Amino acid sequence: MKHSIKVVALTAAVPIILLSAEPSAFGAGDLNNPEPYGLTSSEKVILQNKNKLHTVVVKSNNQANEVDSLRERIDGLQSIIESLSRKAHNNKINLNKLENKSLQVSETSDEYDKRLGEIVQNNVESIEKTNDAILKLSLLLDSINKDYVTKAEFNNLVNSVNKFKTLIAKELKGTGSSKSNSNSIDSGDLYDQAKNNFDKQYYTKAIENYELLIKRNYKPAYSHYMIGEMNYRRNNYANAITYFKKSASLYSKASYMPNLMLHTAVSMSKTGDSEHAKSFFNALISKYPNSKEAKEAENYLGL
Repeated sequence: MKHSIKVVALTAAVPIILLSAEPSAFGAGDLNNPEPYGLTSSEKVILQNKNKLHTVVVKSNNQANEVDSLRERIDGLQSIIESLSRKAHNNKINLNKLENKSLQVSETSDEYDKRLGEIVQNNVESIEKTNDAILKLSLLLDSINKDYVTKAEFNNLVNSVNKFKTLIAKELKGTGSSKSNSNSIDSGDLYDQAKNNFDKQYYTKAIENYELLIKRNYKPAYSHYMIGEMNYRRNNYANAITYFKKSASLYSKASYMPNLMLHTAVSMSKTGDSEHAKSFFNALISKYPNSKEAKEAENYLGL
């Protein structure tokens, strides 16, 4: 059984007493909504994993850009080192030439020292530039390592998401098998089975039973009400509102109407629709003033 049932628009009219308080429950369970509500436990986990993956992807993209920049700097540093190597080689050649000239030509020690000093000074400046480039490179590497997400961490997150998907797939597969077996059961027996599963709090199986009864058009008003009740108990308030509204439109004089109206109002309040929730509480008090549900509605309104 899916943990989240799509909210569908009701085409039938809600009883006159409900028309004045017609709520809006669309948008619940929408993971693309900036501020989703009415999520199932599975959807919440999917949303959390989705957000984590998004954060990892953003970090990975930023790190890729920084690595590209680092590569460019390394290439520049390599060019400097190559240039220094060439200069050192040339300096060595020049020193050899000076030594040869010193043997061949009579030169004063002052001139030789001057030329040698120039060579040494050039080497010192080149070394300083190299050290400065290395320092900048070290700082950049420290910055990248600080926020770096390792491949192992990324793989662990992906594995967690895949395990969750596998778990959901197994549950859905098991649900499909259960539905297949229910198709061969008589509607009356299926109704008894649904009630038994509900009493034992096997809500997933009970919802499957009542959905099949709705498809068979066997006590559809009550079946919608019961599915709404189970969604209400699971805190799937948006889905609960949808089934409560459909039940009321099919049979407005049912004995469970006070409870249906109370739980509809509470569900609206939980989904942030306080205005319509207040209207439903007042409608319940007006329609069924002596019911225990009316007393609860008064407590919610602070009367």
